[in-house]
Amino acid sequence: MLGMSKSIYRRLLVSFLATVLVGLGITGIVLSFFTKEYIYNAKEEELLRMAKKVNAAIHNSNEVNKQLLDKLAMLDESFDTRIWLFDTEGKIVATSMKDEMLTGKSVAVSIAGNVLNGKSAVTELKIEGLDDPMLSVSVPWGEGENVYGGIILHAPIEGIEKTFGQMRESILWATLFGVLLSTIMVSYLSWSISRPLRTIERTAAEIGRGNYAERVQVDTSDEISDLAQTINTMAQKLEKVEQERHHLEQVRNDFLANVSHELRTPLTAIQGFLEALQDGLVEEEEARQKYYAVMYTETMQVNRLVDDLMDLMKLENNEVNLAKFPVDVADVMNRVAFSFHQEAEEKGLCLEVEVEEELPRIYADKDRIAQILKNLVKNALKFTTTGEIRMRASLEEEYVQIQVIDTGMGIAADDLDRIWERFFKVDRGRSKNNKGTGLGLAIVKELVELHDGKCRVESTPGKGSTFTIWLPRIKSEN
Repeated sequence: MLGMSKSIYRRLLVSFLATVLVGLGITGIVLSFFTKEYIYNAKEEELLRMAKKVNAAIHNSNEVNKQLLDKLAMLDESFDTRIWLFDTEGKIVATSMKDEMLTGKSVAVSIAGNVLNGKSAVTELKIEGLDDPMLSVSVPWGEGENVYGGIILHAPIEGIEKTFGQMRESILWATLFGVLLSTIMVSYLSWSISRPLRTIERTAAEIGRGNYAERVQVDTSDEISDLAQTINTMAQKLEKVEQERHHLEQVRNDFLANVSHELRTPLTAIQGFLEALQDGLVEEEEARQKYYAVMYTETMQVNRLVDDLMDLMKLENNEVNLAKFPVDVADVMNRVAFSFHQEAEEKGLCLEVEVEEELPRIYADKDRIAQILKNLVKNALKFTTTGEIRMRASLEEEYVQIQVIDTGMGIAADDLDRIWERFFKVDRGRSKNNKGTGLGLAIVKELVELHDGKCRVESTPGKGSTFTIWLPRIKSEN
């Protein structure tokens, strides 16, 4: 994470410094160029106005004398600029400064020619013996056609260059301040970015170690906050997946334990009886027939367990295809009741069927509906010793309601939510007398939901239970 922080810091620093340096550099160059041009132009115009005023003061004087020199000295003091006069041949004949060493020197021929031809301004004069750079202007000396030569006003460029130097120094200090400010801002931005990223990294590491309850706590409202929220959502989903995995693992372990238990009991009995018969311990034919009968019963129990397991696996894996047709519920209920009539009589129970008149049919798989009812009636017969079992069907809004009501031992309130689980048995203390696979009600629930129906159980311990299923009715026979 420290490396990432340094990388972010370097990238931000380079970006900010490049922006500051390039921005200020371009600004300085453009500002210097336009400012220098503006100052030069302004100075030239000022000198030009002064030169015209000087000419207005001396245009009647065509000879260099003391009066003319005094005027030039006075104008020099008034305008604070040096004044030179040159004749028609381009030679300097008078200056505003006493003891001027340039008297007698010549200006450039091109400059003198332009001035004598009436041009009002010339800059960048070249004068013999003058090495210092000057900003100069020149106007004709005289009036109308009477031109005696030219007037030159000039000012040293040192002041202008000094101004440019101060400007460049200011830009340099501004650049240094910008670099310092950029470094401070980059340090803060790097810290503000790397701090939540460190938090995200630590949380991601915890999640990677399997601690899915860990969450990212970020107090920003930017893209990093969105990333933190995404990681929290991912952690929440992973936590849910992990819980489901543990649950499925527990279900699998329970399933294997239950299957092992359910298979061990009949297989142990069969093994014991076979060993007794094989060793010749049972000599009487009647006793042997009893052993055979018990082994047959236990074998059928194993077969029922395997069949129920196969049905449940197919239902849970959506491998059961329903052959749906309009089904008369009353006909199915009567057939199921008839198949259990003898068993109910042997236990002294009354098995009755009650169907509401003009009950609409349902669109369902007839064999699967019969399987649902058989499992419910078989469960009722198993836990009912006295009284009756009633199968009732009626119309309830968009559903056909089917109930199996018994007067058996009932179900405790704590067990009602688990009654539909695989291998769950309420009658644990009496399991030897009432044998079953513990899968019947789980199959009922899967088949009802496969028909887009719903199921519910109500029970009072000692008084009996009522299993209710709702299956969608056919709204129109067409």
